Amino acid sequence: MAKKIKIGLFGFGCVGQGLHYVLNNSTGFKADIVKIAVKDRSKKRTVAAELITFDKWEILDNPEIDIIVELIDDAEEAFNIVSEALKRGKHVVTANKKMLALHLAELYKLQQENNVSLLYEASACGSIPIIRTLEEYFDNEELEKVSGVFNGTSNYILTKTITEKLTYSDALKQAQEKGFAESDPTNDVEGFDPKFKSIIIALHAFGLIIRPEEILNLGITTLHANDINYASEKGYKIKLTPVIQRVAENKISIFVAPRFIKTNNHLYNVDNEFNGVIVEGKFSGEQFLQGKGAGSYPTGAAVLSDISALSYGYKYEYKKYAQNRPPEFTNDVLLQVYFRYNSQEDLQRFGFDEINEKYTGRDYNYIVGKLSLQQLIKERQYILDNNLFISLVNETVCLDDEQIKKNVIHKSEPELVNQ
Repeated sequence: MAKKIKIGLFGFGCVGQGLHYVLNNSTGFKADIVKIAVKDRSKKRTVAAELITFDKWEILDNPEIDIIVELIDDAEEAFNIVSEALKRGKHVVTANKKMLALHLAELYKLQQENNVSLLYEASACGSIPIIRTLEEYFDNEELEKVSGVFNGTSNYILTKTITEKLTYSDALKQAQEKGFAESDPTNDVEGFDPKFKSIIIALHAFGLIIRPEEILNLGITTLHANDINYASEKGYKIKLTPVIQRVAENKISIFVAPRFIKTNNHLYNVDNEFNGVIVEGKFSGEQFLQGKGAGSYPTGAAVLSDISALSYGYKYEYKKYAQNRPPEFTNDVLLQVYFRYNSQEDLQRFGFDEINEKYTGRDYNYIVGKLSLQQLIKERQYILDNNLFISLVNETVCLDDEQIKKNVIHKSEPELVNQ
């Protein structure tokens, strides 16, 4: 009879409880959670008291524990736990996308140095097996683009505002009541969560490790009824979408922003808490994956899948990262956008490269045209402070030749040396 895997679990919130339920109601897989480390001493738990510990070292120092599963909220403490476990030669499963996005380079190195495996399928797109799909199926094919709906909370809110005509605040409240949104939903609705997931996916899709601060994330907090009406009149739905795209032979662009989605797009019918991922290969064309992106059981099932994979020695090979010439990251691109603004002063801050449509009214003004991603990065805080709204109109992403020239000129200027 095969030996049961012994698990040390950190965190017993929504996902931790989901894992506990899924594990205890699965057949054909032998594993026990032998200890659960939590922080809040006053909170009542649904498991036996002897399973609970408030001392992380009781798990990390236990030689009988085979796998560490990290499911806490604190990204820095999660990194401390995961890095310590890897150094001790223990395999780890995590769902902490922020921790991974901030520390991918260090975590990659720790895996190599200690000959252990770190798996994190549940960190990106809930129950959709996107990371293993990229690792196994697209490991050698050159990809053109990965995009989609990566955040179930924001997608639920957008679905309710568009299909049921709820206000943004009412849709958010409903998402919180259903457990899809946190009391502080900033990470989800301002696009930080899908940005962290994009960083993880970019590593496996293109071999890139990018710092979060390099990537633009615009969310849905400034969404107005006028924007929803515009989209509806044009036959669009609004989705918050990350785009990870090859814009030249050796250049990749990554950003997160709302997008108007047409009826012929796979993402058009990805509603409520569901996620959808479109992978576009050079030879295989488009592949579409859909599944629940929020919720205790779907995410718990993704964690269990990683635990199962570890039980037969699986590890990520990071083939594209190991290539001699990974592509470069660039923000020097032009985007086709819808821009809702308040005044001429707003408009003057944004230098549109091309204008295709314009409307000026008493209390509603918008422009549709091409705008530099660099300009959006520069004016991100202004957009939020002044309640402006930006949405991609289509998937057109092209290199910004003028910005590239500026960068080349700047880089080629000789440095001044004190004589």
